[in-house]
Amino acid sequence: MSAGYVVRVARGPADREACFAVRKEVFVAEQGVPEDIEYDAHDAGAVHVLAVGEDGTPLGTGRLLHGAAAAAKNGGDPAVGSLGRLAVTRRARGLGVGAALVRAIEEAAREQGLTAVDLHAQTHALGFYQRLGYEAYGPEFPDAGMPHRAMRRAL
Repeated sequence: MSAGYVVRVARGPADREACFAVRKEVFVAEQGVPEDIEYDAHDAGAVHVLAVGEDGTPLGTGRLLHGAAAAAKNGGDPAVGSLGRLAVTRRARGLGVGAALVRAIEEAAREQGLTAVDLHAQTHALGFYQRLGYEAYGPEFPDAGMPHRAMRRAL
C-alpha cells in the first residue's frame, strides 16, 4: 500500500466492473469518447489492472493486450504487449496512481513472457510516459478523434 491506494490485477466480475466504471468516467464522460468504441472485444482476454483507494473506491485502471490481440497495435511482434485504456479518476490524479498502474502492467507483461510494451499515447501524455522510460516512434495519428503517438519500452 502506498499513498492510500493499492494496485492489483483485476480478479472477478466486481473488479472488471470497477475498471469499466473508471474508463467510463474518464474516457466517455470527461473526454467524450463514444461508449461504443471504448469497450471492445479485446476486453475479454486482456489483463486488467485496478487501483483502489483505502475505502474501496476505484481510482484508476489500465489493460495489457498480448498475443494476437496485441499484434494489430505493435506491428505483429508476439513478444511485445500493448498497454492501453490507462485512466485515473480526477480525484486521484497527482498521487502516482498512473505510474503505479503502468508498472503493474509491465509486471503482468513480464509474467506473460513479453520483452517490451507498446502503447498509443495521447500527445498531451507523452511526457508522462517518457518519464517512465517509453520512447515515441512513428508519426502522430488520430484515435477516437484525439492525436496520439506510438511509444515502446523494453522490459
